Amino acid sequence: MSSLEKQKVCEKSKSKEFIEKISVLQWVLTFLAMGIFCTLFVVYLMFTSLWILSVIYFTWLIMDWDTPEKGGRRFSWVRRWSVWRHFRDYYPIKLVKTAELSPHKNYVLGYHPHGIMCAGAFSNFSTEATNFSVTFPGIRPYLATLAGMFKLPLYREYLMSAGMCPVSKPSLEYILSQNGTGNAVVIVTGGAAESLNCTSGLNQLVLKNRKGFVKLAVEYGADLVPVYSFGENEIFQQVIFEPGSWGRSLQTAFYKYIGFAPCIFKGKGVLLSQWGLLPFPTQIITVVGKPISVQEVKNAPKEVVDHYHKLYMDAVLELFNDYKQECGLTEQHELKII
Repeated sequence: MSSLEKQKVCEKSKSKEFIEKISVLQWVLTFLAMGIFCTLFVVYLMFTSLWILSVIYFTWLIMDWDTPEKGGRRFSWVRRWSVWRHFRDYYPIKLVKTAELSPHKNYVLGYHPHGIMCAGAFSNFSTEATNFSVTFPGIRPYLATLAGMFKLPLYREYLMSAGMCPVSKPSLEYILSQNGTGNAVVIVTGGAAESLNCTSGLNQLVLKNRKGFVKLAVEYGADLVPVYSFGENEIFQQVIFEPGSWGRSLQTAFYKYIGFAPCIFKGKGVLLSQWGLLPFPTQIITVVGKPISVQEVKNAPKEVVDHYHKLYMDAVLELFNDYKQECGLTEQHELKII
């Protein structure tokens, strides 16, 4: 290869790397601020000559208010945007299938760990970057997230277009009972409690007392499927506040009244690597485990829920141990469930 050809390859590589960084940066900014920006924009239009647009939108919003809790309104072309392929390649993110999921059944997928921003969950279940529909034909994934986000003007449309839904009881029950079969509700079970403790090298899940998603699966006869994303905790460096400290108290209070816990984290920059909002380009491998067959039991007693919850925790541990070495960990790494 001539020096000119090497130079062109190098330039192309740098160009691709920059596009990948911008793709990830827009996602981070969307995650952090797009909801607030959209709300302010619609309100701002009320005080301009385009006020009629806001009036029309808010009128339609009132009529469409319950759509997020009735399966939403996904668009395949949004899930297939080329920007998501660049987003995937930045880390990169990989989806691993261990068993078939039948389109004649419904599923509740528990996603672990939470991490800071659930990058693996978004890429695998809210986009087609990792070819979910090809890997699991006939299955429609619904990534469940904070219900409050679906109350924000315009932002709610963006979330629904990617196939996301509120993590609320009416929303999840509708998908599992009124939307036919082939539905896979993806719930990040650890929530804020897990996100506040996620840090590089720590394999720890908040799961022992998280039984709501199991009860949901039992009441609607949806099979439980464990999902573990190796590398999810490695993409940011978080400042961990000890329990009882003022920082942790503030995070807990924020979660109690607002619905999510703010994390202080560090990434890398777009041009300079010392500090920034970009995640570190660490590979994320999302392994979808084998489904646990669940017998439908309405008003299930505690003993039944506990039985399936125990089966689920055992399956998560087995999944972690079976794939940890293949995904870059050592035999000595252990998964702790609290």
